[in-house]
Amino acid sequence: MSISVAKETGAPQSEAELRDVIRAGGPFVIEGGGTRRIGLAQGEVLSTRALTGVSLYEPGALTLVVKAGTLLSEITALLASENQRLAFEVPDMRGLLGRDGESTIGGVVATNASGPRRVALGACRDFCLGVRYVDGRGQVVKNGGRVMKNVTGLDLVKLMAGSHGTLGVITEVSLKVQPLPETVVTLKVPQCEALDAVGIMSDILGQPFDLTGAAWSDTTVFLRLEGIETALKYRIGRIRARLGRDVAELWGAALSDPIWQALRDVEQFHDRAGDVWQLSVRPSDAAALVEAICPEDVIYDWGGNRLWLLTAEGTDVRAKMHRGHATLVRASDGTKARLGVFHPQSAAIERVSAGLRHKFDPEGKFNRGMMG
Repeated sequence: MSISVAKETGAPQSEAELRDVIRAGGPFVIEGGGTRRIGLAQGEVLSTRALTGVSLYEPGALTLVVKAGTLLSEITALLASENQRLAFEVPDMRGLLGRDGESTIGGVVATNASGPRRVALGACRDFCLGVRYVDGRGQVVKNGGRVMKNVTGLDLVKLMAGSHGTLGVITEVSLKVQPLPETVVTLKVPQCEALDAVGIMSDILGQPFDLTGAAWSDTTVFLRLEGIETALKYRIGRIRARLGRDVAELWGAALSDPIWQALRDVEQFHDRAGDVWQLSVRPSDAAALVEAICPEDVIYDWGGNRLWLLTAEGTDVRAKMHRGHATLVRASDGTKARLGVFHPQSAAIERVSAGLRHKFDPEGKFNRGMMG
């Protein structure tokens, strides 16, 4: 297919064609399934949706190599057929952002999309083994491999994860996957106010109970454990003794998963007017900060390290913060332009970030204006 046709469709059919399109044009707004972009960017839409397929899947080695445009739903189904999963629990942002389409794995990696399990196992970038991408000069770059020990020198895999498409267009990723646990149980601790909830979550997370989720919503603390049933029963007994209060147990994926899916996808804020912020703060600061901001609603995730806030339109959450950082996930374009989507960086970090963007994309072809 010629370059002109690729530019017309906006969806190159191969990595080579993508490379030629980038060399010939720009600026571009990089898009996979179109379900995750939160920043403002300028340019012609350049989609990776045609770059699909599984290049390698070795269940025994817990390794998956897949093209960037492959649908997340297809990857999830493939892994489930081998009793495996992506450990970092990818959020579905469509309901919160009012988007259609289907998420692609390239968009997941580009945004470092991670859910409640990150508190124990890590984020998307922690499971990225390798990456192929096309930089702003139209050069194909490969970094990393199929196992952790293959990553040497500058770890571009981790750099690309969370770059929101500002450094290059991801064409393929290598991921470490994880076996599904034997079972899962969610503990519910009711009738907790915010400060009490943070204390409970911080205490339990600080113990060797291997929680894979800790959240507070609507006066209830949720604690998740995964693994072998006998081991979970022992840990639950210790948690009960430590809490010394009423605790409900929800055993099995059928009862537990809907709770964490709702928390992961911020379902509590769907179809409700207002702006949505994601904050990263010290758990010890969370309750006082929320009280100062006075949002319409709030969800505490990771024991309070991550906060989801629903606020009145145009609210400047950062004006109340003394430390931590805040991302404006959902708002009008006008509010995003006025307040900025991503937290302002220090002068030193901004110089480093600008230098990296210039090195990878010297002409500013990718997601211009996305991150400053």
